[in-house]
Amino acid sequence: MDALYTAVATATHGREGRAVTSDGKLDLGLSAPAELGGDGKGTNPEQLFAAGYAACFGSALGAVGRAAKVDVSEAAVTAEVGIGKQGEGFALAVTLRIELPDGLEEETGRKLVEQAHQVCPYSNATRGNIPVELVIE
Repeated sequence: MDALYTAVATATHGREGRAVTSDGKLDLGLSAPAELGGDGKGTNPEQLFAAGYAACFGSALGAVGRAAKVDVSEAAVTAEVGIGKQGEGFALAVTLRIELPDGLEEETGRKLVEQAHQVCPYSNATRGNIPVELVIE
């Protein structure tokens, strides 16, 4: 793959530190969620992953919609990223909730969502590694 863009971010002190991008546009405090023993006062990596996946999937849906000449510009994607124990470590699971525009035929919407799942870089990165459930609402 020839990268068209490379994002660079540095995190210090793990879940209780800071994450900063090389261009300074993102600079935030991190903390583990209370459910994992943290104070929950900062952003956590699962939230960042969820935001990135939701935005990326939405863009992929828009691209396949434009190619099919179907307007999905009013679609919304919500990513739920769960973390839990797996063996000696931890694992992730994702549910993508896709709210399609009113009036879009169910079958057309389902096909576009499935196509978006094939082209989205996050979907391609997670495929076969973590479970990803697609829920059309």
